[in-house]
Amino acid sequence: MTTNFISKADNLFKETLNDILANGVSTEGHKVRPKYKDGTPAHTIYINQVVEKYDISKGDFPITTLRPVAWKSGIKEILWIYQKASNELSVLEEMGINWWRDWEVNDTGTIGQRYGATVKKYDLMTRLLDGLKNEPYTRRHIIDLYQYADFEETPGLNPCAFLTVWSVRDEYLDVTLHQRSSDYCTAGHINKIQYVALMMMVARHVGLKPGVFMHVVDNLHIYDRHVEQAKELIERTPSNKHPQLILKEGKTNFYDFTINDFEIVDYEPVKPQLKFELGI
Repeated sequence: MTTNFISKADNLFKETLNDILANGVSTEGHKVRPKYKDGTPAHTIYINQVVEKYDISKGDFPITTLRPVAWKSGIKEILWIYQKASNELSVLEEMGINWWRDWEVNDTGTIGQRYGATVKKYDLMTRLLDGLKNEPYTRRHIIDLYQYADFEETPGLNPCAFLTVWSVRDEYLDVTLHQRSSDYCTAGHINKIQYVALMMMVARHVGLKPGVFMHVVDNLHIYDRHVEQAKELIERTPSNKHPQLILKEGKTNFYDFTINDFEIVDYEPVKPQLKFELGI
């Protein structure tokens, strides 16, 4: 007898897509910042204050099987931000990631004083790693990328995933990610995978195990040119597999990890891939 297993991530994805389509508020008729490449304003349908929790220690993992997710690219991006502490597009593109080029600032070859540049400026990863090792039970393990002084220093896209709070619970490391804005169809699960991977690397470095990952999104939206894709995702039948992200044994230093230290097992996403036009 076969069991019709549906993952927590797929269930939440379908439920939330339905919620946005049924109850979301449209920005149509209002001024918005993002535009599509053809210059048309990129309007959204959105809901606020969405929370998802996954207990990694018990086998939860936030990846949808309703479409292929570029999980390797997502983890490479997180290495660029937190390990390499870089805002340079050439560094990211050497890793095979090209989607940030549309946010280049004034032909500088960078995304401005944002993300990795903020991590470097305030030495945020060293502070986090040292703090978790030397004073694990303080309630002050926070990385905040939303630095107004940096925004005044250069133009650039203000961070979307901007705040992480790190909490030790016996042998486990729990992480909360706060995100001001999330393009749910395109990047919602990439962001989750990225920060679970970051949690795994940090936990390994400080001798803990990955625990609970909580994701808080203040504005969760579907772009108006993604509505038909969202409806198709709702109609798709998810895989009956239970995907898991694995950080291979061996390395313990946060700065030594590469994408080759990760693998996903039992990941059989539904195809074909869908195309999404980005709001820039």
